Amino acid sequence: MKNTTEFTHIPKDMFEFVNHGERISDKKFEDKPIGYFKDAWIRFCKNKASIVAAVIILCILAFAFIAPLAITTHNATFMDTYYSRKPPRNELLSNIGIADGGTNRDFSEQGIVKAVAVGMGAEDHDGSGTVTLEEGMASEYQPILDIMGSREVSEIRGVPPRTIYSARIENYLEVGFLYLSIPQSQYYQILEWQEETGLQVLYPLIANNEYTMDAADANYWYKMDSRGNPVRTTAGEAEVIEYAEGMVLEDNYRRDENGNPVYYEYTGGGNHETAQFRVRVLYYNYYQYRNGFTPQYLLGTDSQGYDLTLRLADGIKLSVLLAICVSAINLVIGAIYGAVEGYYGGAVDMVMERIVDVLANVPFVVVATLFQMHLATRVGAIPSLLFAFVLTGWISTAARTRTQFYRFKGQEYVLAARTLGARDRRIIWKHIFPNSLGTIITASALVIPGVINTESMLSYLGIVKLNTSSVTSLGNLLASASSIWTSYPHLMLFPAIVISLLMICFNLFGNGLRDAFNPSLRGVEE
Repeated sequence: MKNTTEFTHIPKDMFEFVNHGERISDKKFEDKPIGYFKDAWIRFCKNKASIVAAVIILCILAFAFIAPLAITTHNATFMDTYYSRKPPRNELLSNIGIADGGTNRDFSEQGIVKAVAVGMGAEDHDGSGTVTLEEGMASEYQPILDIMGSREVSEIRGVPPRTIYSARIENYLEVGFLYLSIPQSQYYQILEWQEETGLQVLYPLIANNEYTMDAADANYWYKMDSRGNPVRTTAGEAEVIEYAEGMVLEDNYRRDENGNPVYYEYTGGGNHETAQFRVRVLYYNYYQYRNGFTPQYLLGTDSQGYDLTLRLADGIKLSVLLAICVSAINLVIGAIYGAVEGYYGGAVDMVMERIVDVLANVPFVVVATLFQMHLATRVGAIPSLLFAFVLTGWISTAARTRTQFYRFKGQEYVLAARTLGARDRRIIWKHIFPNSLGTIITASALVIPGVINTESMLSYLGIVKLNTSSVTSLGNLLASASSIWTSYPHLMLFPAIVISLLMICFNLFGNGLRDAFNPSLRGVEE
């Protein structure tokens, strides 16, 4: 018999391709093992909607943490009631036509005169009363940014029509002049600051006489009749001044016996330091004197005068961090509870399920309300809200974990581990739980938008009060704007956009995780 070993080495030149000269394939076949999480990451990256949602979530979180660091002039507790409910204002963005602090509005003739009078009065430093309309319109303190036109309106038949002016007004400059009570020492400090900066803060007081329409309004520095029309007095008779080019308003300043305007009024106090002076200030400059910077609010101010950008950042951090904490705690409690139920089954499962049935039928709103009424006074509103979410929030995670354990505990690899002497704890956490992790993580991710929505709802309804100088939530911002949003839409717009994006994006992100961790799709090409 011939030895077969001599056929084991055959020269290469004895082999040839059947289709010589034709390329069969350039594809290189590889068979490398891919880990579970790497495979999940590959499938998650193929879900474009989830990727976009994750990017948007990261952008929102970046805004929440970077905005307070970028705004160096003030913090979230800074408040100015005179600049409450103001639209966005930023000097850099205003150069390209946005965030100029302005809104479009219709004015009557008396209203447009009052508005332009702010700029005219700001230019009248010495109380001479000779500033023209054109000089006032050129003032940097002029609130009227643009007069877009006028129209005649007749509301009642037989009554002469009145003129309505459509204009864009700068809301921060519109505040104009205010009466303030300050110590005498501060009065002299303002005088020194005026000399150093060249910015006028103190202006003449207004006389309280028959030509004063409203003694409490510091912007009515000019003489008016009982209807609010500006007038010029000649020989004791008042003549109405028409709003037109070259208009000069007659001042109604308080003057001393020498005819000089009066800049302060003593209202009480004992000595040089404590004596109180009543003064009339141009608030835009007084704001700079007090704070050292001009009013700059990227998203405007809220209903109380806080910077809406910083309040929105605080609201995002509170809502998202609360949701993540609730999700993490529910994940831990639910995973442990469901693992014990599913692994041991029988009487243990029966007893634990009855406990779940009792807790699942407790209304969450009732729990949250009771916790806020009785527990919040001791531990605070946020911890009590966290307890309310955790009390019953882990039930859905426990149910999913229990289902997964019933599914996997009878598999061959589990029986093999038990045969080799593995303890129950090792079998639970080393053999069964990792196979259930994908479903549990997905469920936990989908808890986050639900918590954000519920927290916003409770805050909006006033059940949870998270509206202080240092703490706020997205729901509280919406609640504060609910009654005034038609006049100040930015107060409702920005929080509503953020909540909507968070809800949509976290749901899309959770759907991507669900598909990525789905064991049935492992290794499937899409």
